[in-house]
Amino acid sequence: MLKILSTQLVGVFQRISVQEEQQFEDAARLLAQAVIGNGTIFIYGIDEMEAVVAEALHGAERFPNVKRFNMTEVTTADRVLIIARFCTDEKAIDIAKQLQKQNIWTIGMSSVKAETTASLVDYVDVHIDLCLKHPLVPTEDGTRVGFPSAIAALFAYHSLALMTQEIVAEYE
Repeated sequence: MLKILSTQLVGVFQRISVQEEQQFEDAARLLAQAVIGNGTIFIYGIDEMEAVVAEALHGAERFPNVKRFNMTEVTTADRVLIIARFCTDEKAIDIAKQLQKQNIWTIGMSSVKAETTASLVDYVDVHIDLCLKHPLVPTEDGTRVGFPSAIAALFAYHSLALMTQEIVAEYE
């Protein structure tokens, strides 16, 4: 099972890298604008996506001026990164709607479900699809297990952080 999981994860990482390349570039530009303009990068992770918040706040390679999301502190100089398992998460959508009304640049990260009516994608400026639709490892009875959404989100976060650092370095 370990080999299947690792092979499937590599596939998820490759899909994210290839399919979301333009979104990573757009999101990195938005975050770089906040860093260069002395704005704050606010980050909000729902449920298991708190792992990304922990990495952003306490990891070895943090963004400058990164904070846990607080709606009362956000200004138009800031950027907000919202991470959810799926684009249909109601908390994520509600926050994105509020930020959109305040003209706050917002980036969303979640897996996109095809059969959606309301979607985080509709309320953020840039959305990165985490490309994880179902559990990855088939079992003997035909079901699947292993839904590593936080791992996919951490991969996307690190990819975004690297691209943002590269853009900021060009300005220094």
